[in-house]
Amino acid sequence: MPYIRKLANGLTVVGETLSHMRSVCLGLWIPVGSLHESPQENGISHLIEHMVFKGTQRRSSRDIADEMDGVGGVLNAFTTKEATCLYARVVDAHLPLAVDILMDMALDAKMDAQELDRERDVVLEEIAMVEDTPEDLAFDMLGEAYFGEAPLAQTILGPAENITSFSQAQVAAYYRRHYRLDGMVMAIVGGCDVEEVTRLLEGYQDSSQGEKAPALEEAAFAHGAPRRLVRVKPIEQVHLCVAFPGVAHAAPESYPLLVLHNILGGGMSSRLFQEVREKAGLAYSVYSYPYSYAGCGVFSLYAGLNPSNLSQTLALLRRETDAMAAGEFSQEELHRAKEQIKGNFILGRESTTSRMNGLGRNVLLGVPLREESEVLERVDAVTHEDVRRLAASLLQPRSAAISLVGPGNEEAYQSQLAAFCQ
Repeated sequence: MPYIRKLANGLTVVGETLSHMRSVCLGLWIPVGSLHESPQENGISHLIEHMVFKGTQRRSSRDIADEMDGVGGVLNAFTTKEATCLYARVVDAHLPLAVDILMDMALDAKMDAQELDRERDVVLEEIAMVEDTPEDLAFDMLGEAYFGEAPLAQTILGPAENITSFSQAQVAAYYRRHYRLDGMVMAIVGGCDVEEVTRLLEGYQDSSQGEKAPALEEAAFAHGAPRRLVRVKPIEQVHLCVAFPGVAHAAPESYPLLVLHNILGGGMSSRLFQEVREKAGLAYSVYSYPYSYAGCGVFSLYAGLNPSNLSQTLALLRRETDAMAAGEFSQEELHRAKEQIKGNFILGRESTTSRMNGLGRNVLLGVPLREESEVLERVDAVTHEDVRRLAASLLQPRSAAISLVGPGNEEAYQSQLAAFCQ
């Protein structure tokens, strides 16, 4: 099992030593994302993720870039609905530098007012880019269609009006409340002695003595009436997303859900790819996408297609989801899906970044860590009845939420989407 330890300063360390490797990937996971923001704060977590790169009390933004580039390292970050992660990849000899830069950014960022004004424009461009990327826009709208008024409906980037309104004092106060060692997880994977890295991490302390954020609640959600959201834009394709209920982190149904996903829309051999793209030629891109949160989950379908093909595509999506719910899939499909899951899992474990992401996210969110052999056994144990029963409970047309971005007439789209849900 991976090494895991909670330090006296509050930081949790989890790691795996891979002695045959020279590189190390380390990620500092902070338990804050768009889920934890009020509507007035929406977008602030992602903005702060940008701001920690803009300088600390000891380093300017140029110093941070020069120090990492000077050792051939990679430094980056991302924000999700549930967490923020700052991560680095370096050669083993430069691990202490990478640790110090990450901790410096997380605990002692300056939040300079002039840098904030500049970075607002960067984030506003990112928001504009989503507006110009209809697939991304459709998925953002799907969150609203499925989650309604719940916090999980909020986008990670937030609305432009929020970004322009955040004051330097507001951003700095939010940073001080949430970027605290007690709650953070440092995940380390690669050619290093994890216990030695732990000793380095023991020396860091929170620089702020301000108010600490309250404990974060689970992302529980009771799915309500299906919503169908349409955005008409002058583009060539329709971008269609359909969301059904999914399963929460670490739910017993997680493994049957992966098998369901792989049979229905998880690859080139999946039913959706074969029926919608290969046989009917209706779409270039079509797939399914499961995602789990602490208290709920979503199982989504996506297709990008010509507007004239929408009715036929919806009919095929409905036919294939109904077939899965009725158990109309073969033992051969079941076996192939399980082998695909196991192969993807094993290949992913050959990437230090993939292993770091799995360890950090799971520990932060309270998902049990499992040995490779146990994961493979749990996949193998999934039966035809497990998948049929789960599909029957999730893939109910009346529980589907839909988002669509495309050219044309909203009323016509709404009529076709309503028919899918009957």
